[in-house]
Amino acid sequence: MIRSPLMTVMVQAVRKAGRSLVRDFGEVENLQVSLKGPANFVSNADRKAERILQEELAKARPSFGFIMEESGEIDGADESHRWIIDPLDGTTNFLHGIPLFCVSLALARDGVPVAGVIYNPVTDELFIAEKGAGAFMNDRRIRVAARRSLADSVVCCGMPHMGRGDFGQFGREYAAVAPKVAGLRRTGSAALDLAWVAAGRFDAFWERGLSPWDMAAGIVLVREAGGYVCDLDGGDKMLAKGDIIVGNETVRRDLLALLPKA
Repeated sequence: MIRSPLMTVMVQAVRKAGRSLVRDFGEVENLQVSLKGPANFVSNADRKAERILQEELAKARPSFGFIMEESGEIDGADESHRWIIDPLDGTTNFLHGIPLFCVSLALARDGVPVAGVIYNPVTDELFIAEKGAGAFMNDRRIRVAARRSLADSVVCCGMPHMGRGDFGQFGREYAAVAPKVAGLRRTGSAALDLAWVAAGRFDAFWERGLSPWDMAAGIVLVREAGGYVCDLDGGDKMLAKGDIIVGNETVRRDLLALLPKA
């Protein structure tokens, strides 16, 4: 595949941040045995990866603004374009030595994500998509799964964190969906979940309480892989509302019909 100059910049940035994370991930096992654990170390790894991304992107596109998980918002001279960055999605997995985490980077134009990169540096799986150009994993074209029945589908979901989110609501949604599907999964990384829907590994995904950097890159990937994306009211306000549901047209529609009843 031929990458645009924009995508080349994005891929170089996430790969460089990914190399930093992999080096730090190698130290996590050594820190697990300490009483305090690796929490502070992981926070530093997160911030270091974000600095790498910010520096690389600012060098290539100095007028673009930023929305970042750790450092917040930074306005740019170009008010139409903003990078949306999650340097380490799946922090708890990283903290426990579980190799399910990623770097997530999106470019939004006038508030709409138009390009996205999600990279798991441990497995070296690189998911990329640009509006109108399709979605790819390691240069291979990917598409959402074609299953038409919830009963045949493996669905991924997000779960509220301790002290955050509505556990009661999630429990009702889980109870409504679980008997209708072939299986429910929860990985701990919303960005990877979205990438895996785009790649056809999961048939659908839903979660509440997300931030823009959790979703922006994955939204582009799913759409460019032929999937459908909406909020949990069926609208297009995912980034503003913080909830999302994705899948192919049929499975997403049937799942969306189940969730409000919970």
